[in-house]
Amino acid sequence: MGERQNTIVCAFDLKRPRISAYEINEWIYVKLRLEDNEVLMVKIDGSQRHVYIKLRDNNRLQQVLHLTAGQAEYRHTNGEISMV
Repeated sequence: MGERQNTIVCAFDLKRPRISAYEINEWIYVKLRLEDNEVLMVKIDGSQRHVYIKLRDNNRLQQVLHLTAGQAEYRHTNGEISMV
């Protein structure tokens, strides 16, 4: 199996409502403050509710982890808040 380099794994709560690909994209832009040119790939594992975000460089990855302290919140359309 390949090694994940420069990849952030976001684990969404399995007990909360499902999130669309569009909503995940918006969350990445707004909450993680990542621009399109910084992201190489986004992979969504719907059954596990994991989102894999591969970034261009490790420095930006470290900045995001520092900014979020390894955790961010997601506000669902129904108002519920999940920690990711």
